[in-house]
Amino acid sequence: MKEDQKAAKEMLDFIDRSPSCFHAVANVKRILEELDFTELEEAREWAVEAGRGYYVTRNDSSIIAFRLPGNVTPGSDAADSAMDRGKVAGFHMVAAHSDSPSFKVKESPESTVESHYVRLNTEKYGGMILSTWLDRALSVAGRVAVQGKDRIVTKLVNVDKDLLVIPNVAIHMNRDMNKGMEYNPQVDMLPLFADCSQGNKKNVLMKRVAKAAGVKQEEILSHDLYLYTREKGRILGENGEFVLSPRLDDLQCVYAAVKAFSESIPAQYINVCAVFDNEEVGSGTRQGADSTFLEDTLFRISESLKADRSKYLQWIAGSFLISADNAHAVHPNHPEKADPTNRPYLNGGIVIKYHGSQKYATDALSAARMKELCRKAGVPFQSYANRSDIPGGSTLGNISTAHVSVSSVDIGLPQLAMHSAVETAGVKDTGYAVRAFQVFYGE
Repeated sequence: MKEDQKAAKEMLDFIDRSPSCFHAVANVKRILEELDFTELEEAREWAVEAGRGYYVTRNDSSIIAFRLPGNVTPGSDAADSAMDRGKVAGFHMVAAHSDSPSFKVKESPESTVESHYVRLNTEKYGGMILSTWLDRALSVAGRVAVQGKDRIVTKLVNVDKDLLVIPNVAIHMNRDMNKGMEYNPQVDMLPLFADCSQGNKKNVLMKRVAKAAGVKQEEILSHDLYLYTREKGRILGENGEFVLSPRLDDLQCVYAAVKAFSESIPAQYINVCAVFDNEEVGSGTRQGADSTFLEDTLFRISESLKADRSKYLQWIAGSFLISADNAHAVHPNHPEKADPTNRPYLNGGIVIKYHGSQKYATDALSAARMKELCRKAGVPFQSYANRSDIPGGSTLGNISTAHVSVSSVDIGLPQLAMHSAVETAGVKDTGYAVRAFQVFYGE
């Protein structure tokens, strides 16, 4: 249990330092750079060395890292002989996503109400449980774009202050509140920011954002800012068996994948860890799983090793992708919502996800591969399928493999209250994922 709690605490610390997708990627970069990984740029040529680790980012919110086996050397003969000897068998990939449901701050966000209140104009990002954002201390994080010396640059922003609240309507003013409430995002969900009757001027938010970013307010050209809850993750339960935290979906899987990847030495495969943005809104962006980011990166790795297209396709054919995005556990108050026979529980281990219409990419072969990895790692596994009369969501696996045709399995870690402002998971399951991914990356 101590080892599991250590992994859970490290995961919660990672989440606390990642209030936005941009911060999550920056924290992944920090982990990799401490282990001597080298940053590559998409707009420049790549030069790689055997046994070394590298990473590339897109839009500051997606990152793909890879480490080469020590037995492959750039050059056509070396690449050919390495493949012929079976020393490079393909890519071993784990993918997760950096974004979570939230509210995005619009341009010109401040508005006044009756010359007293200042609200922020926001819009939904992803499918959150709206009511869970009410009556919580909130703040703003993300990035700003500013004019540098010769180009536009971005700066991370985290206004580290209890800054905002979305107040509920008192039950005295809506006696039917507990009979069901439909929230209008443009009316009910705008956060209270300031009391303008106390002399606050306009554009106060951007002044505070500029200070947090370390730039002048007039230098800010645009921004990608999101609300986040100030509640910190914690371990709870009679025996410390649960974790409660914002953004468990999907930073729990991001942390597990990055930790296992960064501490593993590849043998026969090129290890890859991909963290995509915009999964919560369909992945259809240049930095999402439905972009060419993964395909481009894998091709450029092969190109750097002087492998021709035939060799690249051989490597793709021998590759495997674990798509890691959290899964629904059986709910203690609503067990009827779960499928009758596929019923994952908190602390029950890695969840292998199935879907007859292929919203999840798992098939018999990829599921068997994942089960074997779990057995080798000594960690339990469970199965998940939607009730046949309740439609579920989609994830990264089938989207990614539409661009890179590799065998893929969709998995997750079991959790409750998915897409709530704070979510609940099991304290053991992060460690289970780390150990399974370590076995995978060490093959």
